[in-house]
Amino acid sequence: MDEKYYLAKWLNDELEGEELIEFEKSPEFHTYLKIKEYSNQLTVPEFDKNAIYENIMQQQKEKPKIIPLQKNWFLKIAAILILSIGLGTFMFLNFSTENLLAKNGEKNSFVLPDHSKVILNSGSEISYKKWNWDSNRKLNLKGEAFFKVAKGKKFEVQTELGKVTVLGTQFNVKNREDRFEVTCYEGKVRVNYNNKELLLTKGMQVIFENDIQTDLSVTVKKPDWMNNEVSFHKETLIAVLNEIERQYNVTIENKSTSGDTIFTGKIPTNDLDIALKIVSTTFNLKVIKKAESLFVLESN
Repeated sequence: MDEKYYLAKWLNDELEGEELIEFEKSPEFHTYLKIKEYSNQLTVPEFDKNAIYENIMQQQKEKPKIIPLQKNWFLKIAAILILSIGLGTFMFLNFSTENLLAKNGEKNSFVLPDHSKVILNSGSEISYKKWNWDSNRKLNLKGEAFFKVAKGKKFEVQTELGKVTVLGTQFNVKNREDRFEVTCYEGKVRVNYNNKELLLTKGMQVIFENDIQTDLSVTVKKPDWMNNEVSFHKETLIAVLNEIERQYNVTIENKSTSGDTIFTGKIPTNDLDIALKIVSTTFNLKVIKKAESLFVLESN
């Protein structure tokens, strides 16, 4: 008889007598016996046909989410654009040149990335790059500015006429027309003008104009223009009028013959009438007011 036949009857407890005795003598009987013992220990979970039916119906209602190829490409392009815009914004904010200015009639103060302070006089401008500022503290100046430099690496102020280099100090730089002035109020300042280089310490001032050097000393702690005055040392009437125009944001037409006359003194920056009175008295001129911000100077 086929072995599979005896095995089937034995598993169903239908094998008896000599057939059972013969089957138990077979070499595979002990293996079949272990299988039967282990299989009897297994339990089958209760079959819940209602739960299975509900699950199948729910799966039919839920449609699979399909992302079209076109939409997938759109999302990729959008991500690239967002990344590009973010990177471009970062580059613009950090690598672009920062321009700070004080218009005529204004004085503005600013704080640089290293917490150095800059105060711009009227009609002045500085420009610098924020990127890597702490290791490359360089800026360009047009006009006049007072600097209070935080300690750190070399700090450079470049103008059209010369360069000023410091480490940590307080100083003033003036670059107007052909005149280049540097005043040191604290610390040390290295000044480069054409092929000349000199070192200024506290209370020293140097003026370069048309390659002529003038050395002066100061006792004040900050420039006069920060106290609403402007100091002049052997400057022409034209230079004085240009400064008044910047400080008060006015226009002055000089029709006198005193343009090259030299002036040394101070003029207020908060009272236009007194400023014009000082100029007219010193140079023997007549001031004619043509409009709210237009004045004409004529010889008496």
